[in-house]
Amino acid sequence: MSSDAPVPLPQTAVVLPRTAVPLGITDPVEQARAELKAALAAIEVKANVPRRVSRKVDDTVAQVRKFQRSNPALTAVAVVVGAAAVGAAVWGLVRLYTR
Repeated sequence: MSSDAPVPLPQTAVVLPRTAVPLGITDPVEQARAELKAALAAIEVKANVPRRVSRKVDDTVAQVRKFQRSNPALTAVAVVVGAAAVGAAVWGLVRLYTR
């Protein structure tokens, strides 16, 4: 259940997501097992916040690198502006604290 690798299926079969229940199961026990497996997979996908954050961070890093390759001057300006904003925020917080 923790593996994201798809299960090898025959060429004619439709690949189902891990969170789907296959159609055509007639045995009630097998149906219940398939539903439980799909429900647990859905819970794992939804509740695994560190994995979701990691994927989002990886996507954002890839977008930033693509932007950096296409616009190096704008990237440098963005870094300088960001550093100035962080510096101003820290300066403002220290000034408020020391007053």
